[in-house]
Amino acid sequence: MRTAVYPGSFDPITNGHLDVIGRAAGLFDRVVVAVAHNDAKTPLFPVNERIDLVRRSLPQGAPVEVTAFGGLLVDFARETGATAVIRGLRAISDFEFEFQMALMNRKLEPAIETVFLMPREEYTYVSSRIVKEIARLGGDVRAFVPVPVIAALRAKLEGPRP
Repeated sequence: MRTAVYPGSFDPITNGHLDVIGRAAGLFDRVVVAVAHNDAKTPLFPVNERIDLVRRSLPQGAPVEVTAFGGLLVDFARETGATAVIRGLRAISDFEFEFQMALMNRKLEPAIETVFLMPREEYTYVSSRIVKEIARLGGDVRAFVPVPVIAALRAKLEGPRP
């Protein structure tokens, strides 16, 4: 069984992430979406909410598992039996950082390959950071995120209504 890990913060998951997950699912028998827990960052959504949002955003029956992870990605990949790490590339500006990470991961674990996938063109400018900023400013994010995320952003950013 060919397994790939798609790591990320997914704070929140976007349609671009979902597009990459769908592409990965077409290439691998099993895709593990690894929601990163990083003490150095302060996400809008805690890891358990991000996992729930990813799960609720996936198509029914997708060959995808969703779990949290922390620590070295190559260790997590080994634990899950993955032979590949999926990384999404939106633009050339993403490549330099992702290339460095891929080379470091290869040095740490030569048996795990990095596969770069590009989302559809309409998602190349979408990022979680930009989506959160649009939502904070009251903008419409429906074109950028799945339905469960829209409601979660509203609840998180607008707070309870009187």
